[in-house]
Amino acid sequence: MTTPRTEHLVLPGVLTAGQAAATVAGILAVQREDGAIPWFRGHHLDPWDHVEAAMALDAAGEHEAAERAYTWLATHQNEDGSWYAAYLDGAFDDVTDTGRETNFVAYIAVGVWHHYLSTGDDMFLDRMWPSVYAAIECVLKLQQPGGQIGWRRDDDGTATKDALLTGSSSIHHALRCALAIAEQREEPQPDWELAAGALRHAIRRHPERFLDKDRYSMDWYYPVLGGALTGAEAKSRMEEGWDRFVVPGLGVRCVVPNPWVTGGESAELALALWAMGESDRALEILQSIQHLRDPESGLYWTGYVFDDDAIWPRELTTWTAGSLLLAVAALGGHEATCAVFGGDRLPTGLDPDCCA
Repeated sequence: MTTPRTEHLVLPGVLTAGQAAATVAGILAVQREDGAIPWFRGHHLDPWDHVEAAMALDAAGEHEAAERAYTWLATHQNEDGSWYAAYLDGAFDDVTDTGRETNFVAYIAVGVWHHYLSTGDDMFLDRMWPSVYAAIECVLKLQQPGGQIGWRRDDDGTATKDALLTGSSSIHHALRCALAIAEQREEPQPDWELAAGALRHAIRRHPERFLDKDRYSMDWYYPVLGGALTGAEAKSRMEEGWDRFVVPGLGVRCVVPNPWVTGGESAELALALWAMGESDRALEILQSIQHLRDPESGLYWTGYVFDDDAIWPRELTTWTAGSLLLAVAALGGHEATCAVFGGDRLPTGLDPDCCA
């Protein structure tokens, strides 16, 4: 194991250098020898959260461990370019959910681009390009005429046409990263540009094309985090939902009206705020969830029910720790993390915003 680089992971009221190192070590302790990163040992792996944890390792300088995580994905990719939604403890041959969720599949592009920007490893980009290409092509088969993307394909091949705003916003981010990879490799993908533009237009202008999940905080901030809403549109959306979802001093509700704040959603909101240029509010959010930190493992509890003063569920998840480390890395100026979540060098796609 290498010594984590934590100078950009030190943030007042959030992490000291020692705490940052402990959190990174906590994720590494959960990672399997084959590179898989489950939620925690004995639980399952899903491809999206696996990538989020791998990105946090890259932000800490643990590039070898992160690369093993991406190699796991490349090795166990399905023939159609997808991954299953859940693997027990990361065992590729012990699948507990045989569906393929489109935002899970697409997210490899975000992780691969982040790893490349963290390392400058052209050979890695060459090795991973077939997996990224196949994943994006798989996902775009579920894009609907209105631009939104169906959220799941069942194991029998049945495609769900219904789209989720959170999932489609994450896919929008992934498409931009995939386009950046294609551009770096000088392999333009004009169809992806059109798909990204149509998806962005749907997110910005047609909420009716998505299932109504506005009780969930992710549907509130993900259009900003995924880069579809920027500038005045992003600020307006954040102000509109702030009092509804943010619990001062405790974090962000997962779903209203439940008295339950969650670390992952709080850290992602902080990352979205940072991307908008509101670092002060991002810092306040991260400081507010330190009650979820487990000092022994360095990891973070998934959530807290404040009406009952109870940690729930009783699980310390790698993806919660990973999302926090990424938010801290952005605030700390980690170049690759800032580029990936700040939108630098990310193509916007061809947005037909003039169309109805």
